[in-house]
Amino acid sequence: MSVCRSIVLFLLASLPVLGACQSNPSGITIVPRPVSVIAREGRFVLNSETRFYFPGDSPDWEMPAQYFMALLQTSTGFRFTSQPLKRKLTLPRENAVHFVFDEEITQPEAYKLEVNPDHIVIWAGSPTGAFYAVQSLRQLFPPEINSPAMRPNGILWAAPCCFIEDYPRFQYRGLHLDVGRHFFKVDFIKRYIDLLAVHKLNTFHWHLTDDQGWRIEIPKYPKLQTIAACRKETLVGHYSDEPRRTDGKKYCGYYTQEEVKEVLEHARQRFVAVVPEIELPGHAQAALSAYPELGCTGGPYEAATGWGVFEEVFCAGNEQTFEFLDNVLAEVCALFPGKYIHVGGDECPKERWKKCPKCQQRMRENGLKDEHELQSYVIRRAEQMLAKHGKKLIGWDEILEGGLAPSATVMSWRGTEGGLAAAKARHDVIMTPTDYCYFDYYQSEPTTEPLAIGGFLPIQNVYAYEPVPTELTPDEARHILGTQANLWTEYIPTPEQAEYMAWPRACALAEVAWTSRDLKDWKDFARRLRKHLPRLAAMKVNFSKAFFDITSTFEHGKV
Repeated sequence: MSVCRSIVLFLLASLPVLGACQSNPSGITIVPRPVSVIAREGRFVLNSETRFYFPGDSPDWEMPAQYFMALLQTSTGFRFTSQPLKRKLTLPRENAVHFVFDEEITQPEAYKLEVNPDHIVIWAGSPTGAFYAVQSLRQLFPPEINSPAMRPNGILWAAPCCFIEDYPRFQYRGLHLDVGRHFFKVDFIKRYIDLLAVHKLNTFHWHLTDDQGWRIEIPKYPKLQTIAACRKETLVGHYSDEPRRTDGKKYCGYYTQEEVKEVLEHARQRFVAVVPEIELPGHAQAALSAYPELGCTGGPYEAATGWGVFEEVFCAGNEQTFEFLDNVLAEVCALFPGKYIHVGGDECPKERWKKCPKCQQRMRENGLKDEHELQSYVIRRAEQMLAKHGKKLIGWDEILEGGLAPSATVMSWRGTEGGLAAAKARHDVIMTPTDYCYFDYYQSEPTTEPLAIGGFLPIQNVYAYEPVPTELTPDEARHILGTQANLWTEYIPTPEQAEYMAWPRACALAEVAWTSRDLKDWKDFARRLRKHLPRLAAMKVNFSKAFFDITSTFEHGKV
């Protein structure tokens, strides 16, 4: 281990010093890797006289231009101006960055980027594609361009000349954050979304409710804020420790609807869709603590203080439960503009239902042969609730048990089997298996890492993931919408630790989701990542250095 640590320190010491003046690093090292990059002679030098132009016939086209200008102004200190153009670009202006609508680019996230010595041109068929071109362009400039504060004079703000054509492999490229176990303030949620956008991830899965806390304001049910948003204390140490210890401190937090709107507007400007998750019928103990009449026993209940799977679930035989869920989902649908709402559906113990007269009566009335079919009944009714508002349901792969709701999208986490079954049944699938996509797992030798739930997922394994199972036919494979990594926060109490667990593994996940399979190459990715880490450092991201580990003796499995 001492040898490994020495190698790590040596490699870290070899990283560029971010406070020093430096020209653009040699080579083009964009993450995730574009479809095509052609390097050319020369460089474009940004200065205070550089101008920005964008199509003037749509306000959305101004967003990527203003985003890029704000980024550059913060780090360089330059004050740029922009101007809408009403006509098609015929002759690029000197010392200018041009955003150009190209009707021949039909893929909405595709773009072309050309860097010349005296101008830059971005072509896209939509503002989204232009935004992703900006994410590639910013990686051509020195790492300091990403700094949240003005850098000292003397840096040459230069980008190498090149021509890039690019588009994503998958339409769904997600990163998840659990705020039920530990709550994260709005500023960090916005920063998390920023980091998604930098890496061309386009979906933020916001896990808002769980046994340990309800984190979203629902005005019709105020006790969700006053009671369900709090737990009396929190587990200290690993849940497998004996005896278990708690900190004795009350823990509370939730997002007001105004804060949710603030996050959603921020995400819109980053071209990131937000998928909220409201857990049902399991992982409901916090909600039941506020409204015990929705449980099978009537309580009393309290929000969970530790981690795991709990028997207390929504009563599927009680019509009040469905009234509550209908009202809650109606408010969630009104807040979130995207087409998807995630309803969980995972880890729902059936013991309470087996003993509940109301649940058993519900089964008899509807010809349901077992409690798995009763769970499917709940999910189907949730799907109908969402359909009233024009939304589509996503659930974890347990929603396959007892029969899949007619138009449900399956998020496959317990391996690939759920995704396979759903795709073969012609249902859309998002692949997120634990072995490749669970970022709460250790990423290096556990004795040198912060406490985690267990497991082992080094960045090499994330990069090796292939979301489309070979067992699928081409027609079935079209139902694999994409992939997502999940960050469960039982052992992640702070923003700094969340960043540490997510990055740079999310860089590898981004390349899995964006880059075509035939262009993926671990050695090439590792080369580009070494150049990319100083960019993360410039953004003050608390990323893990486990990438520099040469060997690991940790065996797979829990600790």
